Amino acid sequence: MGTGVTIVAPSNLYDCRLGNSCFIGPFCEIQRGVSIGDYTKVQSHSFICELVTIGSHCFIGHGVMFTNDRLASGGPAMGDRTKWQSTHVGDHVSIGSNATILPVSICSHVVIGAGSVVTKDITKPGVYAGNPARFLRDISVP
Repeated sequence: MGTGVTIVAPSNLYDCRLGNSCFIGPFCEIQRGVSIGDYTKVQSHSFICELVTIGSHCFIGHGVMFTNDRLASGGPAMGDRTKWQSTHVGDHVSIGSNATILPVSICSHVVIGAGSVVTKDITKPGVYAGNPARFLRDISVP
């Protein structure tokens, strides 16, 4: 855990890495092996499963759900970690409340609208929303 980290109880964190000045809201679960970069905020009721990496200066809204199992065999992997896939979130990414993030890669400088479902990699900075999430518009990148 980095310096200046705030964790609001109750929350469940297991063997994860939190960068400097992170904020974790109440009722979050962050599982083992997760890495969260500096100055990232995770709001209440969010679930970040194993194999997720989140960059620096990100915002994860309330009730955001990450998954590492695409149910590719027609049902859950039932603990078979060899069937799980990873998720990578770049820097300066904001994910709106109640979004669902499947195992994907999201580049830096992206905004994901509330309630969106991200099913495919996002490789271009911009604003995305919907189910499935689609590109809406460019954003200015500093």
